[in-house]
Amino acid sequence: MLNDELKKQFPNLLKTEYKITSLETEDYNCIAWAAGDTEAWWWPDSMGTEYWPNNIERSETLASFVKAFETLSYSVCDSAEYENGFEKIAIYTDANGKPTHAARQLKSGQWTSKLGRSFDIKHECEGVAASNAYGNIAVIMKRSS
Repeated sequence: MLNDELKKQFPNLLKTEYKITSLETEDYNCIAWAAGDTEAWWWPDSMGTEYWPNNIERSETLASFVKAFETLSYSVCDSAEYENGFEKIAIYTDANGKPTHAARQLKSGQWTSKLGRSFDIKHECEGVAASNAYGNIAVIMKRSS
């Protein structure tokens, strides 16, 4: 069950199905989780203290995040709908277009997210959208599985 603070941050989760799927951890964040990495914290910080793919600009822009996922063979696509033979990720941005979150689609068609320094959840794509914390989906990307 989500605590009161998470319920305020993610009101759509209360309107959709979700399930907590891990214990809380600070070992990785949502960007790493979407990339399939549970060993690092991915973020394009200007000091270079967090992991970010080589030769990708360390800027908190949608273009930089798209390029980071392109290093993993993802490309921009039009739909969040499940497609057999593909893995998908969603990149979320706030009202100013700044990236805030990424989620990964599961083989079931549901999505999985790491909620900050908290736990992982399985959810519907719109479950973490339109939230106070993450904003809305800006880009969907896919790669062959």
